[in-house]
Amino acid sequence: MKVVIADTGALISLGIVGQIDLIEKIFGEFYIAEAVWIELNNYDNPNFNPNILSDLKRRVKQIHSKNHLSLVMDYGESESVILYEELNADYLLIDDNKARQLAESLHINCIGTIGVLLKAKQKDFVSELNPLFKKLISEDRFFSKKLLNEILVSVGELPL
Repeated sequence: MKVVIADTGALISLGIVGQIDLIEKIFGEFYIAEAVWIELNNYDNPNFNPNILSDLKRRVKQIHSKNHLSLVMDYGESESVILYEELNADYLLIDDNKARQLAESLHINCIGTIGVLLKAKQKDFVSELNPLFKKLISEDRFFSKKLLNEILVSVGELPL
């Protein structure tokens, strides 16, 4: 069983496509930093089901260290990195490119929404990625269409 720390953007993306449960199915345990919890509660999108929050509340963990990264990352991302370190987690689920590069420079093992969806496809937890990718794009989630199409072709699906 792996431990994952999930950041706000990835949870929003997985929530929009109704697939947050994939984190637990694929990896096992997952937690969110308190700052991520606050960001999720302030997120306003009619296609993000607020009922998701009731399940996520039990996953909230407070960091115990000083947040020394808040000057270079947003608050949710920085707390997620610190929580990853404090819990000796296996993965940080994060989509923001700048924050992910910084996390990886700290030797943090990162995965993003698209990586989770690809693993889900490989494990037969989802039958098709194409409709999920289309939903992400229609909801203005920022993923490279080129990357999405490369992944779709690699798993035998039609590109977007």
